[in-house]
Amino acid sequence: MEPTAKELIVGESGDERPIAALVRDATGPRSDLPGLVWLGGYRSDMTGSKAEALCRHAGAQGRASLRFDYSGHGASGGDFRNGTISRWLEESLAALTHFSSGPQILIGSSMGAWIALRLVQELRKRGEGERVAGLVLVAPAPDFTLELMEPELTEAQRQALAQDGYYEEPTPYGPDPNVFTRALFEDGRKNRVLDGLIETGAPVHIIQGMADPDVPWQHALKLMEHLPSENVTLTLIRDGDHRLSRDEDIARILAAVDSIPPGP
Repeated sequence: MEPTAKELIVGESGDERPIAALVRDATGPRSDLPGLVWLGGYRSDMTGSKAEALCRHAGAQGRASLRFDYSGHGASGGDFRNGTISRWLEESLAALTHFSSGPQILIGSSMGAWIALRLVQELRKRGEGERVAGLVLVAPAPDFTLELMEPELTEAQRQALAQDGYYEEPTPYGPDPNVFTRALFEDGRKNRVLDGLIETGAPVHIIQGMADPDVPWQHALKLMEHLPSENVTLTLIRDGDHRLSRDEDIARILAAVDSIPPGP
């Protein structure tokens, strides 16, 4: 069964934006397995190789699967420059609520891992922590604006943020430059997760490349310090880059998904 394209309007009072999603319902004798929810990275979309592989994997097992584009990304509406962690978290929570039911495994890549951790926190606040059966965090970049970017800002970039509200820089992942806004940095501080214990109530698997030029592998170690000691697994890939999209990398991600028990 192919996934179904759906759309959800998130926001109100002039801030509405259409969020595009691809939804596959659970089927077959193993339909009680936790569904898979893909949370992509900064400027990524839901048609990437890891997202596609997870969708196929879910279909082969009869699992439900959900992937979607944040506003300003891929097939969704909205202006990318309006994007913040809070805004994309709001959209992720809405998509999870509207397009899935029961326990889910959250698979977050890079910035998507930050949003996955914030999703867990928000669901637990709602008394819905049981919705998360586990997390698979790929090259996780929680708090990347504060922890990874701010210390490296040049004086010109700091001036551009102060005067223009944004700065641009080239990226090896596409022809257009990355855009980072003052709002993104300011909002990132409000969504910090590396400032205390992150209670997940579920198994966590972290997969990190040691040749990642964007997120140092030491950042994954720092994340582990903020997670409960039980049910946390870290896999370091000596020659792994940031994308972790090689066949062997994707096989590790799928194996991490399969290692999470179905629950009670």
